[in-house]
Amino acid sequence: MQYSLVSFIIAATLLLSSVMADDLPAIEIKGNKFFFSNNGSQFYMKGIAYQADTANVTGGATINDPLADWDTCSRDIPYLQQLATNVIRVYAVNTSLDHSRCMNALNDAGIYVIADLSSPKVSVNRKSPSWDLEIFDRYKSVVDMFANYSNVLGFFAGNEVTNDATNTDASAFVKAAIRDTKSYIKEKGYRGIPVGYSSNDDADTRVDIADYFACGDDAERADFYGINMYEWCGNSTFQKSGYADRTKEFANLSIPLFFSEYGCNEVQPREFTEVQALYGPDMTDVWSGGIVYMYFQEANNYGLVSIDGSSVKTLEDFNYYSKEIHSISPSSVNSKTYTPTATSLACPSTNQYWKAATNLPPTPQLDLCECMDAANSCIVQDDVDEDDYQDLFSYLCGKIDCGGITGNGTTGKYGSYSFCSPKEKLNFVLNLYYNAQGGSKSNCDFSGSATLRSGTTQAGCASALKEIGSVGTNSATDSVTFSGGSTGTSKASATGSNSSKSGSSKSGSSTSSSAKSSSSGKSNKKSNSSSSVQVGLYQLLFSAFITLGAVAGAGFALI
Repeated sequence: MQYSLVSFIIAATLLLSSVMADDLPAIEIKGNKFFFSNNGSQFYMKGIAYQADTANVTGGATINDPLADWDTCSRDIPYLQQLATNVIRVYAVNTSLDHSRCMNALNDAGIYVIADLSSPKVSVNRKSPSWDLEIFDRYKSVVDMFANYSNVLGFFAGNEVTNDATNTDASAFVKAAIRDTKSYIKEKGYRGIPVGYSSNDDADTRVDIADYFACGDDAERADFYGINMYEWCGNSTFQKSGYADRTKEFANLSIPLFFSEYGCNEVQPREFTEVQALYGPDMTDVWSGGIVYMYFQEANNYGLVSIDGSSVKTLEDFNYYSKEIHSISPSSVNSKTYTPTATSLACPSTNQYWKAATNLPPTPQLDLCECMDAANSCIVQDDVDEDDYQDLFSYLCGKIDCGGITGNGTTGKYGSYSFCSPKEKLNFVLNLYYNAQGGSKSNCDFSGSATLRSGTTQAGCASALKEIGSVGTNSATDSVTFSGGSTGTSKASATGSNSSKSGSSKSGSSTSSSAKSSSSGKSNKKSNSSSSVQVGLYQLLFSAFITLGAVAGAGFALI
């Protein structure tokens, strides 16, 4: 459709709907299913990944935020509605921008949002994982930005962070992020917005990682779990594709499970015949729908539409998917009569492919870092570039114990200052080395990279710093307050090796999500009842305007 010729019509439609539509009911979780909070009817995701250029990037700082771009979202919402979309996934948002117009328009169109909390440059890095103040601040800023929209279905705390057996330790840091984000939502008095994880489909780790994020008490386990699933290619079947094996493997997962991405493009055009299986009786007891990858046509050739300036052209994939998604009729239950068959899950045992500790990293605390930093006498010079810190770390950690600033997701041991900034951590080990060498001026030089000052231990810091110890590996139970830093009091607990424990990991313990099907399948290749009236009205208006345009000779058409 040529957007430039009918932009005023779509804008008028959005304005009219914004006057008429109420806030969407929040989506709630019971057992392994989603439900509408207003009437208890079951919710299946009929989703589309909706973000150009930013999805799945691992480098660069650019965020192309479609929720902050009114021209883009108002152009695209009618097309999303044509596909019966009730969820979109966005991979990164810019928290400095306003999202209200697009979020309200999506609400009025009956569309929920799942947003990833990370950004391309601020996330848990699988190669050197950490859960630190910078990442936590980023996550909190996204929560604060979107918490008051009832059409926010949930947040992803990570996407494919662990992607094979070589980096399972990173999952401990993501699970800590889930724990702390959930705690922050509760602390701020927001509604209970679910926080989950999106995984790849690695044959060696797929079951253990799902069990890992679903196990433990409610405070730390994921609220939902998504898998980026690309096993069904072309005209496959439930059995042949691997869907049957995956459904069997996850039959006992105690939290909602869905495809956080799907739509293999090895065979083109994509006919989306897997839609009938996903929403059919073989899968709906275990799965809650999925999110098609993706709306925008890009170099990877996964698009449903192509964009040229302000013009939108629907592609063959769009038409095939539309036909399939409009023909589903999944069975459903009501939350009032539904009784979950599984409410808890044992954590996976350590094995050849799974090494993540159930002991999680500590909650990042700004006051504790500032207390520690203020007490240091030997510190790095301000003019030393952060890129040069690694040389100093390498030397110092070869001479002294750096356990106070490091974290290990395999052993479950984390330093009490492992979440502090690189500069604060470098100051800590510089000072530790300086004291270990006798505390003379020459021990704090490092070719001019370090300098001495008068360290100060504030009254609100003393007790906690004493408990943690000079090496920084013990736990503190006393509160800590830094008068020159953040306001309020934070609890310096769950530090060192006594961090929160993610349930039992005993070998041979009770239920896991899988009977570990003998067929491993392929590795990853790369009814919204409450809003149906609103969506129906939206589509009716859009159709009416198309007819009006044709009569008036506007000359636009859906392609």
